[in-house]
Amino acid sequence: MKRLVSLGVIVMFIVLNMYGQKSRNVMVFETNADALGQQLEIQFKKGKSFKDPTFAFWIEDMEGNYIETLYVTQYLATGIYKHARLAEGRPLSRPGVAKRPSTLPNWLHKRNDGSPLLPTPDRPVPDAITGATPKGNFILKTVSVEKLPNQFVIMMEINQPFDYNEVWTKVRYPDEFDYSYSAQPALVYSTQIDADNLLNEYIFELKGHSHYSGKDGRLYTNMESLSTALDIVDEVKVLMK
Repeated sequence: MKRLVSLGVIVMFIVLNMYGQKSRNVMVFETNADALGQQLEIQFKKGKSFKDPTFAFWIEDMEGNYIETLYVTQYLATGIYKHARLAEGRPLSRPGVAKRPSTLPNWLHKRNDGSPLLPTPDRPVPDAITGATPKGNFILKTVSVEKLPNQFVIMMEINQPFDYNEVWTKVRYPDEFDYSYSAQPALVYSTQIDADNLLNEYIFELKGHSHYSGKDGRLYTNMESLSTALDIVDEVKVLMK
């Protein structure tokens, strides 16, 4: 009996230690850290195909009108990429300026206020809402600085570069250079918030994908051709604070 109890304690210790290791591997970061407004906590659990994707979180009203950005990864926010290009089809092995409209077309078009579509080193997204790409699971603590309607939508768009499959191949659009960096197009997720009837948490749902080369900001709902792109995300949820 004592041996069984001891074995149980050892097993419990191993399980707790494993859980602790996973917890420590969750990156926690903040945007709009010193701002006043509605506090939000977004919890992201990666899928098996997650590998340095670009993504953004933002808020819209119920009619799909853009309100504000909560976070966008640094490469797109600054227009400076780890592997830039010297000319079309000629990637550099060092950081540099690049234009990649296929990265997050839905977010790029929604936020466009008449200024150039893509952020650039001269006109970047404000530092307060940008950051490096997390390497795995993360928690984003953020603040909405705008006055929000009672009902609104939190959006997420995510894109894993160069994730070709049997449909989205390297030669599918040979004359469209902007497609080549994306392959399977960016995916768009969302969750609706009703401030008059708050829940403990809200789970994001997949709504569709963006244009393959970023020519427009429409949402496309035909998902049959997608494969590994569907496994970038395991679960995303938001908690109202």
